[in-house]
Amino acid sequence: MPDDLVPVELTSTVPPDRTALALLECGDVELEGRLPWSSNATFLVTVTAGAEICRAVYKPGRGERPLWDFPHGLYRREVAAYRLSEALGWGLVPPTVLRDGPLGEGSFQLFIAADFEQHYFTLYEQRPDLHPQLITMCAFDILANNTDRKSVHVLLGPGDRLWGVDQGLCFSPEFKLRTVIWEFGGQSVPEALLPAIRSMAASVPLDLAALLDDDEIEALQHRARILTKDPTLPVDTTGRRYPWPMV
Repeated sequence: MPDDLVPVELTSTVPPDRTALALLECGDVELEGRLPWSSNATFLVTVTAGAEICRAVYKPGRGERPLWDFPHGLYRREVAAYRLSEALGWGLVPPTVLRDGPLGEGSFQLFIAADFEQHYFTLYEQRPDLHPQLITMCAFDILANNTDRKSVHVLLGPGDRLWGVDQGLCFSPEFKLRTVIWEFGGQSVPEALLPAIRSMAASVPLDLAALLDDDEIEALQHRARILTKDPTLPVDTTGRRYPWPMV
């Protein structure tokens, strides 16, 4: 991303979730430019409401390329990933809303002022203190059935908080997990995560269910039940469950 698109005054802090959500939902949107290297049209925008201002990543539905294995509406899955993270109480996905924008309806996700020199592989090797957050993200990806967890989709934000981004390829009813996070395979799911997983197995919140088809909701609960019954992170015995490119 060009340096001139990331002024310090707009990205040095992450606003509280409620503040960010209100701003993303109601603020005025100004396009700044298209983000490079995205397979679908993705834009950096500024959102303002009075004295409040933030940046966001805008993914309009009209900019999506057709896929054979996912229906149109990946931007809705971006919002669903946020709502799943919030329902679990894990806070892994930046605040994300569904609304109209300059190029039509799309997802607006709070832009995180991350250290873009860091990604999953560097964090795993260099920051063992962050492994608990990575394990939580691993469990999240299983529940969401994330098909595209690349290394750069793990961001190190302010306060050493990890964020997961680019989650449009989630929630398929067919299990097709593809992720770079396999180093924790065989480890037990932390006990602290299990109550939220059990709750998801019992009932999917209405705001999340509204974004998914019935078979996707059923599959989400099925994955939660499996993880509850055998709370062990899976091992990829095939060596093929990696996204491409991995970084």
